[in-house]
Parts: sequence; structure tokens; C-alpha cells
Amino acid sequence: MSIHGVAAPPVGYVQFCAEYPADCRPEKDTDQVVTLTQAVWNQLNQINTGVNTAVLPATDMEIYGVLEHWDYPKLAGDCEDYVLEKRRDLIQSGWPESALLITVVRDETGSGHAVLTVRTNRGDVVLDNKTDKILVWADTPYTYLKRQSTRDPNTWDLIEDARTSLVGSLK
Repeated sequence: MSIHGVAAPPVGYVQFCAEYPADCRPEKDTDQVVTLTQAVWNQLNQINTGVNTAVLPATDMEIYGVLEHWDYPKLAGDCEDYVLEKRRDLIQSGWPESALLITVVRDETGSGHAVLTVRTNRGDVVLDNKTDKILVWADTPYTYLKRQSTRDPNTWDLIEDARTSLVGSLK
């Protein structure tokens, strides 16, 4: 993913950090990349599938009665709730926070969607509540907009999705 400037954090993330400030503190070791071994890959798949299976899909309106609310899912949640839970599970398993980036995309229908980007020595991979299959970011059907910075989880970076520019130039 090519970073191309600074972006405003999502409003839901700002509200989440007000409620869970300890989960939004910058860590000392920034810009980490996970070495992808078979054991690491297995753990990533286990957590991705486990959270996808355990959390029932529901909108914030259905759960909280508001359009946007980020939180750890109790029984149900929407895309960012899945992301928060996967990120928390991986951190609790010893993964470096700066390698686990909340990422905002446009999905295949053009709607806003959140995924978890995991930075590895083999490229950035995406954990998504829409599928149990973990993909390299460029192999997803999404347009990437912004993600947390690798230096500070409260700073967000604009993503230049060259795939979108390329598609636009071919039309």
C-alpha cells in the first residue's frame, strides 16, 4: 500500500478511543512487520475464522440505535467491531500493535467498510469479516482509502490505491 498523506481518523474510532484510551496509546516499537511462518499463518487464520464465526453480523443501528458506533462486539457487530476484536485477540497473543492496522475501504458495492491489515514480510494481508480467506490486500475487490499509521494508532494515513487509478485510465 502506498501512503500518500495524512487522513482524519474515522469519527467512530475517535469515540472508541475516548471510551478505551488504553487501546489507542502509541506503542514504543513502531513500524513493525510480522515474519510469516507456518505457525504465524495458522494463528492468523484461527483468529480470523474464530472471530468471524463467534460474532453475528448486525448494524450499529440494530445494536446501539445509532448510525456509527465502534466497540468490541458482545454477541454481534459490524465490520469495525470484527476488526477491533481481531486486533485485540492478536495483540493479546503477542503480535506487535504497529503491524495491525485498522483500514477503511470502499467495498465492491461502493459502501464504506473496515478491514484489518496485517503487515508481514511477504506483504500486507487483510482479515475481513466477509470471508474467512486471508488475502494480500491487492487481491481484494476493495478500494483502499485510509489506515492507521504504523507510527501512532491515532494518526491515519491516506492510501493511494494505484489499482484504482489504473482501472480508471483503462476506461
